[in-house]
Amino acid sequence: MNTQLRRGAAALVLILACAFLAQAQSAFHLRPNDTVVFYGDSITDQRLYTTFIETFVVTRYPSMPVRFVHSGWGGDRVSGGGGGPVDERLRRDVLAYKPTVMTIMLGMNDGRYRPFDQEIFREYSTGYEHILDFVKAGAPDLRLTLIQPSPFDDVTRPETVAGGYNTVLVRYGEFVKELARKRGALVADQNTPLVEALRRARATDAKLAERIVPDRVHPGPGGHLLMAAAVLKAWGATPLVTRVEIDAASGKLTQAVNSTVTGIERGAGLRWNQTDAALPMPVNMNDPVVALAVKSSDFVQTLNQQTLRVTSLTGASYTLKINGATVGTFSGTQLAAGINLGELPTPMAKQAAGVHALTLKRSDVHNARWRQFQVPFQNETLPRLQSILSNLDALDEELAARQRAAAQPLQCYYELIP
Repeated sequence: MNTQLRRGAAALVLILACAFLAQAQSAFHLRPNDTVVFYGDSITDQRLYTTFIETFVVTRYPSMPVRFVHSGWGGDRVSGGGGGPVDERLRRDVLAYKPTVMTIMLGMNDGRYRPFDQEIFREYSTGYEHILDFVKAGAPDLRLTLIQPSPFDDVTRPETVAGGYNTVLVRYGEFVKELARKRGALVADQNTPLVEALRRARATDAKLAERIVPDRVHPGPGGHLLMAAAVLKAWGATPLVTRVEIDAASGKLTQAVNSTVTGIERGAGLRWNQTDAALPMPVNMNDPVVALAVKSSDFVQTLNQQTLRVTSLTGASYTLKINGATVGTFSGTQLAAGINLGELPTPMAKQAAGVHALTLKRSDVHNARWRQFQVPFQNETLPRLQSILSNLDALDEELAARQRAAAQPLQCYYELIP
């Protein structure tokens, strides 16, 4: 009878975890089998905030297949640029992929790095509206996310124009916000949170803060992580990876959200098996610039919560091991309050980092196909070109399948040792 009860309880926990996951996915902007195209200038062309978003979605929603296409081109304005006029860019680099979701982030080059000019702004506003009209004509059901331009760094270094160039981008961003309201699109603010983080980072370490946006235009990984967060929040991404609570005195599970816990054993410490329904977002806190950016923001609190809480412990401190690897040592008070595994070097974080490595490889393959073969030879008749493009598409799909497989959570063995 006790065995049946335990099995019933485990089944109930699994049902609740699945229900939570379904609810989280239904609240999220992306849907199964969506194709997302990221469109923009060189900041999108860096493929940093875009690949961070991709990895977050793959690891946080591992049962939801989504295709991602990175279509940023350095130097672009609303009129187009090095990749061709805007209509050509939109036909070839957006609509050709039959997207269901599109993000647009333009403005840094459009303001031309000078004080606000009404005629230049008019070109930006009319050009931006043309982009929306064009893509909606080609894909009427396309769900748009308009991104307010990321900042020019006037925080860590002196202004280059009177009042600061970022004030121009803020004005452009207000237009984007209002346009999104009129068009029924989502809007994501990549400017305000990054500026706020730069201010906090400057107060902590002024010289290191300069490296968050090293050339004042193109953020490094730390800045891009916060920009990715802005889009994910606009999409309604869940902050929760998992939440598990165990009462050590009774050896009973008191809560498991997005996770299944089995085989709890009491002894000198506590042992159990845990299979989560998601992975934490991998963040390289060994990079001092990334660490400064993250600590100067709310990224962890709002997007990377993997809580473990163990109550009724009697010892002063405990070593937590997962799959035999030491994760850290914590007091009983800390464990009773709850620790965030999302900030720690866990096997789950290592697994998620492996997923991100595949994200980058997949992105590189697509970029090579697009920028080294498709566009340079698009006006030439080369019999073997289509075969090359098809093979690279197949490799892209193979890497995407490996990426999704690598994101499937695995059972882990937990030990709390006094």
